[in-house]
Amino acid sequence: MLKKFLASMCAATAMFAAAPASAVPVGLELVLLIDVSGSVDNAEYALQKNGYVQAFQNADVQNAILGSQGGAIAVTYVEWSGTSQQSQQVSWALIDSVAAANAFAASINSVTRAFSGTTAIQNAIRYGAGLFGTETGGIDNGFTSARQVMDVSGDGVCNDGTCSTAFGRDYALGLGVDTINGLAIGGASVTNYYNSSVVGGGGFVIDVANFNDFASAIQRKLIKEITNDVPEPVSLALLGVGLLGVAAARRRAAKG
Repeated sequence: MLKKFLASMCAATAMFAAAPASAVPVGLELVLLIDVSGSVDNAEYALQKNGYVQAFQNADVQNAILGSQGGAIAVTYVEWSGTSQQSQQVSWALIDSVAAANAFAASINSVTRAFSGTTAIQNAIRYGAGLFGTETGGIDNGFTSARQVMDVSGDGVCNDGTCSTAFGRDYALGLGVDTINGLAIGGASVTNYYNSSVVGGGGFVIDVANFNDFASAIQRKLIKEITNDVPEPVSLALLGVGLLGVAAARRRAAKG
């Protein structure tokens, strides 16, 4: 049994070694997709943006990152609204220290609102899927990971673009994105939509009544996304590398 396990880990390690030398291995690649459609007024936008700033400055979130697989994550911040309105406001960043987390928070803080249009959420999800790099058929983002997660926050349902889940959510999962989670703002109708049409891959929805509760909710959400249960050591280092290789192999097989 042990010999079989070690053989599988060695095979996974070999596959991982075949990845581009420039790719930085992390436990998690996370795309943050933030709704800035017209239903989000300027005060609510500020609450939403500041919620992310405060989250990455928060000691519990920082400790979750440093205690996660590999002690590091890669993350990018995207604002979205209408059909062709998606903007990667903060590029992919490696967070492997308190200083790096604070720097990412500062980058979000410096962002100016990108849009204020309709709510093309499925288009946003499709756009987000392409940001993970070559593992999902996009442009190399410089990272490789065991888990690829999208974090979608918003206060409304799709009312523009192609609203079919096959266009956005199912497309992203089909490319190899592991999980799509949601933060629904504004009540049962938004929460129900997120549950039925946004989350996938075993994802979850956190719902809040209004933007005043956003900051605490996004902190809880990020900790839940970042924290990943890893089996007890055989060796954790070997298992961590193996998981990265297995994830990459699974995505290559799915595309092949």
